[in-house]
Amino acid sequence: MKTRWPLLWLALHRRRRMLVALMVGMVTFEALIVVVANTIAPGQLFSAGGKGPPSAYRAFSGSGGDVSIASYPGLLGAGLVHPFWIAMQLTAIGALAAAAVAADVESGTIELIVVRPVSRNRLLAERTAAVVIAALALNAAATLTVAAGVWLSPDIHRDVPLSGVFAAGLMGCGFALCLAGPALAVSAWGSRRAQVIGATIAIGAVGFAVNFIALAWSKAAPLRFISPFHYYTPGDALAQGHVLWPQLGVLVGVGVVGLVLGHALLMKRDLAP
Repeated sequence: MKTRWPLLWLALHRRRRMLVALMVGMVTFEALIVVVANTIAPGQLFSAGGKGPPSAYRAFSGSGGDVSIASYPGLLGAGLVHPFWIAMQLTAIGALAAAAVAADVESGTIELIVVRPVSRNRLLAERTAAVVIAALALNAAATLTVAAGVWLSPDIHRDVPLSGVFAAGLMGCGFALCLAGPALAVSAWGSRRAQVIGATIAIGAVGFAVNFIALAWSKAAPLRFISPFHYYTPGDALAQGHVLWPQLGVLVGVGVVGLVLGHALLMKRDLAP
């Protein structure tokens, strides 16, 4: 174990097998999406009776409405908003965010940490860094896999520039931060792992469902603004070839607000179990 930033390395070391498994799963899944896109044209894959996919399916392509899932950007975007992709993000962020503060409070080990010369600022900073590193690693694995597939496939590369792939990867990092900030705030406030994991699932999984409903049902359209998937649109980034800065700004902003709130809560709370 490294003597510098021990809380950071300990958090990653304890979950190293989980993180390796998630990264292998991410690479395998994204490679499968690329293979499917390269083998079967998206228009053939999703068309039925000469009709294209319903407009609500743009939620599954990671688009705000301009990119159909029956296209190369839409299909690759679907791999970056697929429930499997979401589940891997939620697993990594939920596990590490819960371990930031709440898990130690629940188990009683928080007292063994705070009696040492470790400030609350340092505790939260190192545990936050562990969450960020894990999220960056997962998104890097997905981005590099898709980039390799696009580079090796001339048909896909004609519609999807590599700049779009890396732009979508950066959007994915923003989405991860949007999840991690509030999750860490709940960990700084709560005293149970379940509270943090529940909050992470609510933002991620429930957020996807809310976005789909808002796109499919016109009366629920205003609800899309409360879902992170309204701002995380990798399909649009893949098609346009650049980062969607306003949407990325919202995602990062939510994450930063969560981190600031978590710091304020941790400074004021009683850490006794």
